[in-house]
Amino acid sequence: MAIKITDECINCGACEPECPNNAIYEGGVEWAVADGTSVKGSFTLVDGTVVDAGQRNAPIAVDTYYIVPSKCTECQGFHEEPQCAAVCPVDCCVPDELYQETVDALLQKKEALHL
Repeated sequence: MAIKITDECINCGACEPECPNNAIYEGGVEWAVADGTSVKGSFTLVDGTVVDAGQRNAPIAVDTYYIVPSKCTECQGFHEEPQCAAVCPVDCCVPDELYQETVDALLQKKEALHL
């Protein structure tokens, strides 16, 4: 499953540079699939919505850092554990129960993001 950042986040920003998929954004900042990935053209998000990879999307959170579930692979294929959770000083990077994904699905997502 994807990782989410809870509202216990202190906005330290330690997690953002650790994400190999550039799935973490500062609160209030728009996101795009193409940010930090090699995706071009159409991309299907985890909810089935098809977007242009370069399309700027509304922030998922305004007051705290957030993780885009469609870009989060729990660091599968990169690291042994999610790096955001490993560096978070307040343990607010936790599994997102809304996005149940197998390791195989996470690895497929990684391959789709990094062609």
